[in-house]
Amino acid sequence: MGTATARANANIAFIKYWGNQNDQLRLPVNPSISMNLGGLYAETTVTWDGALNTDSFALNGKEEIGGGLERVSTHLDVLRARLGFATRARVESANNFPTGAGIASSAAAFAALSVAGAAAAGAQLSERELTTIARLGSGSASRSVPTGFVEWYAADTHEGSFAQSMSAPEYWDIVDVIAVVSKKHKDVGSSAGHKSANTSDLQGARVAGAGERFAICRQAIIDRDFATFAQVVEHDSNLMHAVMMTSRPPLFYWLPPTLAIMEAVREWRAEGLRVCYTLDAGPNVHCICVREDAQRVSDRLRASSDVLDVLVASPGAGAQVTTVSIP
Repeated sequence: MGTATARANANIAFIKYWGNQNDQLRLPVNPSISMNLGGLYAETTVTWDGALNTDSFALNGKEEIGGGLERVSTHLDVLRARLGFATRARVESANNFPTGAGIASSAAAFAALSVAGAAAAGAQLSERELTTIARLGSGSASRSVPTGFVEWYAADTHEGSFAQSMSAPEYWDIVDVIAVVSKKHKDVGSSAGHKSANTSDLQGARVAGAGERFAICRQAIIDRDFATFAQVVEHDSNLMHAVMMTSRPPLFYWLPPTLAIMEAVREWRAEGLRVCYTLDAGPNVHCICVREDAQRVSDRLRASSDVLDVLVASPGAGAQVTTVSIP
């Protein structure tokens, strides 16, 4: 038993994960594709300590109780069961970007927690297994474990729903320019949203076409075909939010500035900029563009009075252990 620190990047899904075929195991109803966001990360330290009677969890320097601690402790139970011990842990985690605002903070956090927890126990788990463990904490956390551009498979078994890298970060030089229009923690988190997805009349149609969109997006990345990529990415994002808005009760994550930026991005693309939008479960807009156009996109976003901040991320690496100490 020892201490380890791991760092994992957030990721942005190009083909979305929304809805589970098994909520307990977080088995997705469709496959998804994402890109890790270099420089936007969670850094998590896990210390397994036999003197502790309970787990503890601090996020961004603040001790957590209630739901936050319970979710971390439940995930530590997964690691304890897999590794065969009952020792409690002290967990300290920090994000360098807004939490709970649609920039995949849970994905980064549970990827880092899984990797750090295993390393602190001296366990040598495969990347594939680590993706399945991370998935149990937050579905999209599975995609933050491998490097670069990542695909996550839908399956009806725990072992079958894993994520793996489809290409390295340097394969395609595209950039995520994130327009932050709200830093507020969302009222309804993604976990609750996944559970209500099937209450939408549109979810069945979204899922039915997801395999085809997955294949189109995957090939567009392989071909570095931005025009095809842009069309399928925007369409898939719109479909996910249509499901959210028609769930019972409905989930409205868009704010007025969100819609204005989405419309502007489509106008910019018509003018010749190679940019498209996608959104996770939050109001902030991920503007995906080629490197040559990233500065112009960033400048235009910064010129908007509705944009609080602009974050820029290139394709990023997978989860990595940064320090480990086992007595």
